[in-house]
Amino acid sequence: MDNARFADINDQDLLSQHVAGDPDAFGELVRRHRDRLWAVALRTLGDREEAADAVQDALVSAFRAAHTFRGQSAVTTWLHRITVNACLDRARKAASRKTAPVDDTDRLDQLMEPHESAEAPAERQDLHRELLAALATLPAEQRAALVLVDMQAYPVAEAARILDVPTGTVKSRCARGRARLLPLLTHLRNNRGDSKDSSMERNRTPEPSVPPASGPRDLGDSDTATVKGGGGLV
Repeated sequence: MDNARFADINDQDLLSQHVAGDPDAFGELVRRHRDRLWAVALRTLGDREEAADAVQDALVSAFRAAHTFRGQSAVTTWLHRITVNACLDRARKAASRKTAPVDDTDRLDQLMEPHESAEAPAERQDLHRELLAALATLPAEQRAALVLVDMQAYPVAEAARILDVPTGTVKSRCARGRARLLPLLTHLRNNRGDSKDSSMERNRTPEPSVPPASGPRDLGDSDTATVKGGGGLV
């Protein structure tokens, strides 16, 4: 597919072209947004296969529900909502988590992106695994809120639109999630040395591209779960 053909076309027009029958338009949307969708899914679920399946489910649902999109929010918000719902559907099947909350309001991003040298990729991978394991102990709704706000740097208002809940609910879920996580991650903070800047920049390292490279596979096969909240966003 020649991506240059879509260079000057925005997401909403691409979605409209897909609905009108353009065979390449949805693939271009996937190309533009799959990395962030993949990052959200991987950090929410903590398992590459589960994350890949959740993104695939979300893309198939979005492909089929594109005609329901009413333009009341950005296409990327719509795609993220569908992806988060796919992740939550999977996460809710996991066993109940039991971690007592504590009173600590430090932002999770101060633990999620510790200072480290470029010469220590193995240590970074070990740290990433520990963080994902800690996230997996949270209830699914708290985990999704933290991934969006503290790891993907979405504003609370945007995260609220993606999750389809009030902003106060997002703040509450983040606060409870941070309180549950901090006791599990205190050793990471202690091993960081000096935390020079408590308001560090939140530029995220891009995650590897999600396995599907162009668009949803097997779009003509049996129906997947319907999109939750597809289209009419508030």
